[in-house]
Amino acid sequence: MILVALALAGIGAADLVRQFVPRPRQWIGYVAGAVAVLALGVLGGAAIAAIGALVLAALWVWTMPDRTGSPAAFWPAVVLAVVCVVAVALWGARPEAGLLGSAWPVRSPFGPMPFDLAALAVGVLVFLLESGNVVVRAALAGERAEPPRTGFAGGRLIGPLERVLVLLLTLTAAYPLLAAVLAAKGIVRFPEISRDGESGARAEYFLVGSLVSWVTALAGALLVWWGAHS
Repeated sequence: MILVALALAGIGAADLVRQFVPRPRQWIGYVAGAVAVLALGVLGGAAIAAIGALVLAALWVWTMPDRTGSPAAFWPAVVLAVVCVVAVALWGARPEAGLLGSAWPVRSPFGPMPFDLAALAVGVLVFLLESGNVVVRAALAGERAEPPRTGFAGGRLIGPLERVLVLLLTLTAAYPLLAAVLAAKGIVRFPEISRDGESGARAEYFLVGSLVSWVTALAGALLVWWGAHS
């Protein structure tokens, strides 16, 4: 589980650096992120897992460009999902691992939370912020769903907020609220989609992007839930 936690945190941090740090200074962000992942791994008694996580993060940056197309298309996200599921299924939380693990479990609204589970929750959250946008763009590029000329304003901010809401509402079993949030997005976007005409570009762009974003958030919630019950 700690491998998945550190890998998702590293990938999420790398994508945040790519998005918000100017290109000449991105290497500083990458180094800082790598040091943070290594430090967390060492203090958590998982140095080898931290190295593996950095390898996965480097492969992700290489195969999933932020703004350009990739020959690998959407497949790196699928491979990452498989790796995460297999790792969580085979390796659960380690009791009191490392220096940080000895200070755990801490209390939470959901009960005692071991260090590995807390790290997994943070890793999933960091991944959903910007890496979720990278996954959505890769899916849209793979489906050749071109954005409408007028665009959807605020999508870069709405996407992360939406995924975080889906994650939290799913983990707290607030399914009626979850359904309301998803329905509300469709209602808000309906006037724009209804002006599609014959092309269908708006509807396709909205449906592909929204479904991939929701599935990414639900997959993150499933990982955290699975980790909590492993």
